[in-house]
Parts: sequence; C-alpha cells; structure tokens
Amino acid sequence: MTMVDVSDSVLGISGWFEDFAPGQRMRHARAATVGELEGSGPAKQVMNTAQAHFNDHFLTGSSLGDDRIVFGLSTASLVYGLASQDTAEHAVAELGWGRLRFLAPVHHGDTIEAFTEVVSVEPGDFPDASGVVGFRHWGRRQDGVVVFEGERKTLMRRRPVETGAGTTGSGG
Repeated sequence: MTMVDVSDSVLGISGWFEDFAPGQRMRHARAATVGELEGSGPAKQVMNTAQAHFNDHFLTGSSLGDDRIVFGLSTASLVYGLASQDTAEHAVAELGWGRLRFLAPVHHGDTIEAFTEVVSVEPGDFPDASGVVGFRHWGRRQDGVVVFEGERKTLMRRRPVETGAGTTGSGG
C-alpha cells in the first residue's frame, strides 16, 4: 500500500532534488528590509558585546558608516530565509552551513535580496532515496553591494512518483 503525503498538495511544484543542477543560478523573488528587531535583537540575545550592534553613536564618522550595523548571523539567516522558498521547500534536513563571509556592513533600513548557485548534486544510495544538494548563497544591499556569501548543504526529497492507483508515493 502506498502512503500519500498530504503535505505534498500544499508545497510548490518545483524545488525537488531532480530540479537542481550544478551551475544553476537563481535570483529569489523577494527582498527584505532589515528592521530594528532582526538587526540588533540577536546580537543582544547571544551577548555579543560589540557596541557597533547596539550603540547609536559608536560608529559616527567611521568607515563602516554612521549607524549601527546588523549582527552578521542575522544577515546570513535573512539571506538563507529569502532563498528557502526555492531551495528548501522539499528539504528533509539542513546538513550544514559553511564558508560564511561578511563582506560589507548592513545597517537597519537596508534592503537585502538573495541569490543562489547550485554547486553540487549528489544522489542518494537508492533510486528513490533523498539526495544532497549543495548551494552557494549571497545577498546584496539595495545599492548592489554584496554583503554576505555562504554555502549550505541540504538533504532534498525526490519528486513523488505517480502510481497506478492515482496516488503518489514519496521518496525517502
């Protein structure tokens, strides 16, 4: 008996393991403006004591700009989040992040857009087994300056196969 995963009916039609190929590039549909909450909150939560994250006047006149800078991992999370609709909707698990690089400051009020390149596609051990997809993500500000780059590996489901009874079975 084939089980039907009802969540398949609410997910997008693309973004399955088979939809990714090395060298494929994406510009993600949404951008987001960094607000006070996501900009400074996480720095305070993890007790990051760098004043540039929470002191309004600390950077005045500096080469990083006059305003507070956003906590770097907030920038990384925002870029990964903006990319997730296209790169993680059918993910089984996030396997890791690596090579995080913070290339330019992000300030409250900056708008970030995300881009992705598929760097690797590794099929599972069996024809219907989930596979691993490696991504390189980057984000840029509204002025076109790239502010972040990072890599990510995700365990991705295969596209369900139609069965003779009109139901779908899910690859594991």
